[in-house]
Amino acid sequence: MAVVLLTGFEPFDGAARNPSADAVNAVLDDYDGPHDLVVATLPVAFDASARRLRALIERHCPDVVIATGLAGGSSHIALERIGVNLIDARIPDNDGAQPVDVPSEVGGPAARFSTLPVKRLVDELIAEGLPARLSLSAGAYVCNHVLYTALGAIGTDAIAGFVHLPWSTGTAPADAPHLAETQLARAVRLVVDHALDTETEEPGGSIW
Repeated sequence: MAVVLLTGFEPFDGAARNPSADAVNAVLDDYDGPHDLVVATLPVAFDASARRLRALIERHCPDVVIATGLAGGSSHIALERIGVNLIDARIPDNDGAQPVDVPSEVGGPAARFSTLPVKRLVDELIAEGLPARLSLSAGAYVCNHVLYTALGAIGTDAIAGFVHLPWSTGTAPADAPHLAETQLARAVRLVVDHALDTETEEPGGSIW
């Protein structure tokens, strides 16, 4: 039985809810295995999110880390390929910090590739009627910082990656693209179920 650490984020930028936290908690509510699922909500703050994530990884020693976050304005579920060693915050985080052009990890590599089978996961989501796509990088805000941190903190045999979600129906601003809460939870559950299907896919999603 694998240990899967699944995270979402708290609300930020004036929103009352974050659909990523809603989705991961919905998955937990209905989860029936086969893995040992650990769910947590991370702060939308650069320093605090990294500390919390590293503490969760140290405590639970997960085989898989799946972090999720909001990509407001997107109409698709996005599987991220790369976490970059860059923070360039367009808005302050929830602790008021707004770093610009600084590394996520001083001395770390320029980028780290997701070790989820991202192409296969996109195919699984599309086969279930869910709008999904590959995304090259997770940006330069807290989502990317968490992906980069997770990939550096896991053991050499563990898997980690990031899923960006659109607004949900109940959280979307007027006229913003969104998906139903049930669709977002279904998408996250499918990623959990298929995260260990890595036999023929390279990190970042290239096929051998």
